[in-house]
Amino acid sequence: MAEVKRGVSDNAYQHLQEADTNGDGYVSSQELAMYLEFKRKELEDQDAQRDAMRKMTWFALWGMLLYPVTIVIASWLDVDDAATIIGNIAPTYFVAISALVAAFFGANAYSSSKKSETPNFVQPPMPARPKPAAKVEEEYVA
Repeated sequence: MAEVKRGVSDNAYQHLQEADTNGDGYVSSQELAMYLEFKRKELEDQDAQRDAMRKMTWFALWGMLLYPVTIVIASWLDVDDAATIIGNIAPTYFVAISALVAAFFGANAYSSSKKSETPNFVQPPMPARPKPAAKVEEEYVA
């Protein structure tokens, strides 16, 4: 089966410039498949990153909400030493969890802003495909 090539300089395929890995100005079916696979993996990675952020946030929230409940339960069970120790650790715990979540979100925001700041390399438009030369008939003089 013949390989289909699409010209990157055509308006309909302008967004595929980064798919043209060999720089010939045309995107082959193999280049297109590689480009689509890369984009799919990129979307999966972004989705996994959002899931990790969501899980971390919920874990931190539940930890911060359950920490005071733990102190109350320890007091209710007449384990005053445990309640005192847990209460003394509380400021450090809340600051540490808040700093962890803030650092994680800040690092993600910084890296995503760096991605948007860096200009993508845009190749100059390729010249149009040359048309085949017209047949020239020569006359033979005898």
